[in-house]
Amino acid sequence: MPRCSSPWASGPRELLRHGLELLRKGGEADRRLAMIVIDNAVELTIKTFLGLPKRLTGIHVPRARYQEISESFPKLLDALEEFSPTKLDGIELGEIEWYHRLRNQLYHQGNGLTVERDKVSVYAELARLLFLRLFDEELGVPDIPETQVIGAFMFNWARFEKGLINYSEFVTDTHGRAPNVLAAARILVEEQKMTSQMFEQFRYVHNVRNKLVHGQAKASELLKPDVQAALTALDDWLKSSDEQYCRNVD
Repeated sequence: MPRCSSPWASGPRELLRHGLELLRKGGEADRRLAMIVIDNAVELTIKTFLGLPKRLTGIHVPRARYQEISESFPKLLDALEEFSPTKLDGIELGEIEWYHRLRNQLYHQGNGLTVERDKVSVYAELARLLFLRLFDEELGVPDIPETQVIGAFMFNWARFEKGLINYSEFVTDTHGRAPNVLAAARILVEEQKMTSQMFEQFRYVHNVRNKLVHGQAKASELLKPDVQAALTALDDWLKSSDEQYCRNVD
């Protein structure tokens, strides 16, 4: 269960809150600023986490290494993947880097480039999920209606993804390497734990999730009732198949 607010998380929290408030205003200029602020919040979230004492995080980043990685956003992502891969369930760092590059375009081209509201909303929810994973804390701000739908879908998918990977590792020997979610699903099909029909449901929802995060279609076009129903069916199947997942979720 996420804990109460920690003082070391206050800086990233306030930045992310500010980005969400800008997004809530809805104007084109506000969206551009929201994208930049949210990206700054993501960077500060990672820097703060990697710089915390080992007693808090269980990891130790040497001071010289920390100074080096702090100068580059890609190096921060590399370090996060290196030192805390288990904190990244449901988060693809390549997607965060893609949004960071989009932010850079906005920053350098200024008013010459617009950004779709859905893209800002998805990045905001990725940032919120990253904050939750690294600090084990909720952001504690009211949801914006459209981001609430995106956020709920992404959170439920991330939870399911983590559970599916863990279940595949329980079912068969992965030789110490955690599979990605698609590989995990294929393992479960091979081991006759997941039916071909359930696998098709999985592929359908997985494809929607990727289109959403990569900005290939609007959230309103993607997150239809049948998608939500398919994700619920997948979640129910995993609960009935894996007692550990069922206990963790309930």
